[in-house]
Amino acid sequence: MYLSIIILPLLGSLVSGFLGRKIGVTGSHIITCSSLIISSLLMTIAFFEVGMCGSPVHINLGSWIDSELMTISWEFYFDQLTVSLGLAVLYCSTLIHIYSIDYLSSDPHNQRFFSYLSAFTAGMLLLISGGNLFIMFIGWEAIGVVSYLLINYYFTRIQANKAAILAFTMNRTGDMLMSIGFVAIFAIFGSLNYSSIFSLVPYMNETSISIIAFLLLGGALAKSANIPLHSWLPGSMEAPTPVSALLHAATLVTAGIYLLIRISPILEYSPTILLLITVIGSTTAFFAATCGLLQNDLKRIIAFSTISQLGYMMMAIGLSQYNVALMHTVNHAFFKALLFLGAGAVIHSFADQQDVRKMGGLIKFLPFIYSVMLVGSLSLLATPYLTGFYSKDLILELAYGHYSFSGMYAFILGSITAGITAFYSFRLISLVFLTVPNGQKLAYLNTHESNKVVILPLFILALFSIFFGFVFSDLFVGIGSDFFGNSLFVHPNNVSIIEAEFSLNPFIKLLPALLSFIGSISAILLYHITPEFIINLTNLSLGRTLYSFLNGKYYFDVIYNHYIISAGLQLGYVISKQIDRGAIELLGPYGLANSLTNTGLNIAKLDTGIITTYSLYITIGLLSLLFLIFAPVLIDTSMFSEIRLIIIYFASLLLVFKPSKF
Repeated sequence: MYLSIIILPLLGSLVSGFLGRKIGVTGSHIITCSSLIISSLLMTIAFFEVGMCGSPVHINLGSWIDSELMTISWEFYFDQLTVSLGLAVLYCSTLIHIYSIDYLSSDPHNQRFFSYLSAFTAGMLLLISGGNLFIMFIGWEAIGVVSYLLINYYFTRIQANKAAILAFTMNRTGDMLMSIGFVAIFAIFGSLNYSSIFSLVPYMNETSISIIAFLLLGGALAKSANIPLHSWLPGSMEAPTPVSALLHAATLVTAGIYLLIRISPILEYSPTILLLITVIGSTTAFFAATCGLLQNDLKRIIAFSTISQLGYMMMAIGLSQYNVALMHTVNHAFFKALLFLGAGAVIHSFADQQDVRKMGGLIKFLPFIYSVMLVGSLSLLATPYLTGFYSKDLILELAYGHYSFSGMYAFILGSITAGITAFYSFRLISLVFLTVPNGQKLAYLNTHESNKVVILPLFILALFSIFFGFVFSDLFVGIGSDFFGNSLFVHPNNVSIIEAEFSLNPFIKLLPALLSFIGSISAILLYHITPEFIINLTNLSLGRTLYSFLNGKYYFDVIYNHYIISAGLQLGYVISKQIDRGAIELLGPYGLANSLTNTGLNIAKLDTGIITTYSLYITIGLLSLLFLIFAPVLIDTSMFSEIRLIIIYFASLLLVFKPSKF
């Protein structure tokens, strides 16, 4: 049953991809969606067996690599962490598959799209259920490759090509660091199995543990789009909207978070890296929220919201609250999938328009989509008693309850970010649904509510966005809950849930909600009631500078392109011309072959056919040989005795064989 969870989406992908012409579009829809639905049901049973009943499952299919010290098996491990994240992955993926049936109904390459989508899900399931770091890495690389294919789905668009290449290369940077981390783990622990590594961590040198944690963090930062490896994520909006929903909600970007949660025993013995993760997470959350303030592309606003929420998850990991980070990951999967699919429905029905400045007044035309997007936005900004509230506010409380510099830094930036998140979420709602119509008349005349295949996934995700947090919060993050068992490890020194729950001032607990309320009200006032203020602000030089800075995403792309990428290309050119084609060619096989050939030709020229020349060679050889024999009498040659013997040997050979030619 457990292996079927991974195999079914993979089979659906292979059938849809390789037999697409045989089974047709409808056959592809039926096979991939039914595979995902069955996998979801099996994962629900697995969640009950493993999570509720507390009985993790370990499956070993046999040896893969057995070489000297390295033994790696094909093994899968289903513990509480795997099934909790697997639930979000499969539920979201299934609903996105169903949604895509209608969304891409007019696309000529349905089979290819559904094949990629199912392969993406299978790769993510392999990643979270791998029983050792190598199996996990196969899933990690698989989702990297499939994300490239999905972002580049419309491969005739230059922008899609560029976005896919950027995503792939930036992820390769992280993967390189992670690969070095694996080598370091094997060098120190002699194993790549989770159980072997985690049991030995307390006995290891803290510096080596910190280096390993830092290298693995590099991989996680690239996959989970945290500063400084974040700039690929907004570009991934070139993919069709269902891809954005799957990519941002439950699969690719949560892989880095999963990795850090999985290696919690390593992180717990590396306080330096925990501090670094907290600072990076807090900074990322604030940075992405400020960038999202002034974006005008509907999907890009939601993309920056994803980066911001990933910052919150990183913040929770840095504070050693792995269960809260996982809770926020699962919660975020549902409301972010809802927001993206809602945005896709708006774009699809409104003549494929993505610029929020050219929308407005759609509440009358799309009341259901407005309702679900409002639910998603409210859950995103942690409205009390909706799903997002149970994890996002708890992260901020835990940050304050940490009573340290990093905790206070995280709390201040996280609270400000909460207010900004509310502002840009309601800016989106205002500009798309509430303000005066700014689009073309023809677009409004053709705007209509989506059909049932689209409405059903949106409705289910809206229910999850309202109720999931309330139902599962005590199980995942409740005080005294032992749901995660041994799948997570928190050092006793780092437990701060009691302080966060009982020792905080009520004002501190209410501050994020208060800032969110202020942010949402001010967005409606500025964009719906008094838009003149914003217009006047952009007339000032300071306003224009600030707009350029935030809309340009802090000029990260400019810095990367002008300084890092161009310098790298220049260095590559120098290496290619001067080292590869210079030194390496001269000293390498090409140079060696040339030298030997030329030496042979030069020696051949000595063979003149004149007897006096040969007698001269014999005389010189004889004198040299006599000198070498009697050299010890003249000088101290103890260091060169072996070399002397070799030269005598070759000289003797010359004397013996040379006369035979004439």
